[in-house]
Amino acid sequence: MTAVGNGPRTTAAERVQAVLDRYDLSAQVVTLSASTRTAAEAAAAIGCEVGQIAKSLIFRTRDSAMPILVVASGLNRVNERALPARLGNRVAGERIVRADALYVREVTGFAIGGVPPVGHRIAPLTVIDADLMGYRTVWAAAGTPHAVFSIRPDDLVRICAGRVETIT
Repeated sequence: MTAVGNGPRTTAAERVQAVLDRYDLSAQVVTLSASTRTAAEAAAAIGCEVGQIAKSLIFRTRDSAMPILVVASGLNRVNERALPARLGNRVAGERIVRADALYVREVTGFAIGGVPPVGHRIAPLTVIDADLMGYRTVWAAAGTPHAVFSIRPDDLVRICAGRVETIT
């Protein structure tokens, strides 16, 4: 992993670090010279397995526009049809759709490619991929396509107030 030292972070990465600090975690946002926009790019830049990448995907309920965050292992694709069952009565039978870039920016405050699992403007319902729980540490985006942080999966569940589910 090539870190860009302790140079200046963007405001987005600073917001993520502030959330990590509030939870008294030792997790530190690291700025990389290589892109971490995709799970494969992130794994290559960090030097970890693609499965250790905790990618943050934003969905929404179709009618009420409630934000839903799925934190998925970099190896997995989300079974969108199964999401309503995973969320139970919290979505009241609404159809769930993938959010567009404008919605993602408005709801999270971050652009696609750097969306972290924490620090969103509007707190989403959160589902965390059960496959992430098999790793000692996972890596998540930290607000930009070049910023990441590592975290233990159980701490990720705690700070996201997430529900661990099979998402594939």
